[in-house]
Amino acid sequence: MRKIKKTELNDFINTNIQSFHDRRIENLKKLELKSILARKNPYLYKAKNILTSEELIRYLLDAHLSSQEEGIFGDFLEELAIFVCSKVFNGRKSTAEGIDLEFSKENIEYIVSIKSGPNWGNSQQIKRMRENFKKAKKIKVPFKRSINIVAVNGCCYGIDDSPNKGDYLKLCGQRFWEFITGDSEFYQRIIEPLGYKAKEKNDYYNKHYSNVINLFVLEFSEEYCKKDGSVDWEKIVKHNSGLKKNLQLHY
Repeated sequence: MRKIKKTELNDFINTNIQSFHDRRIENLKKLELKSILARKNPYLYKAKNILTSEELIRYLLDAHLSSQEEGIFGDFLEELAIFVCSKVFNGRKSTAEGIDLEFSKENIEYIVSIKSGPNWGNSQQIKRMRENFKKAKKIKVPFKRSINIVAVNGCCYGIDDSPNKGDYLKLCGQRFWEFITGDSEFYQRIIEPLGYKAKEKNDYYNKHYSNVINLFVLEFSEEYCKKDGSVDWEKIVKHNSGLKKNLQLHY
């Protein structure tokens, strides 16, 4: 085991965080108003008494982008975890289904499924992860008879004070980063380099965001506002939930 150098960590984050910002802008440019309107709950926004086009567009856009960004940033954190573990414990990206990281220490081989936070999945998704752990262990057992194989669900942030889940460990936040680096304070060391040129990158993003708001407000006002300027909620609900074809169904 060796300690990862500050320059190694900073260089990796500074280089790879750019892909997060690039993907945010790419996704922003690909958005279509009607597509977002079709995905979000119109009844919720009506209940919030939203009266203007811009207010509604911001609600819709921010809700959509927030869920997208969580996934994009989760990919970055997974890459970071694999990188730092490769430096400290010679960890490697796994080729097994549903497994992200593999590494060995103290005669134990760990297979790790990395998630952003602790509340990442429903019961079916957790069941699928358990099945992936079982499959990965079966593949490894014939070649690793003398080594204990331990499955780990690693979460990049959050807390779970009951890490032993029976057939796997769930390590979150500080526990997870210490597990893959041997450094109890590593979860704090990530913060500073993430802020490198953050204002500059977000200012650039916000210019594109503002352009999309303006374009969507214009389109929305033309398509989903009445002549008196009020929001045409009936038309929005029809676009979101109305039948596109006159199908004859028998219930």
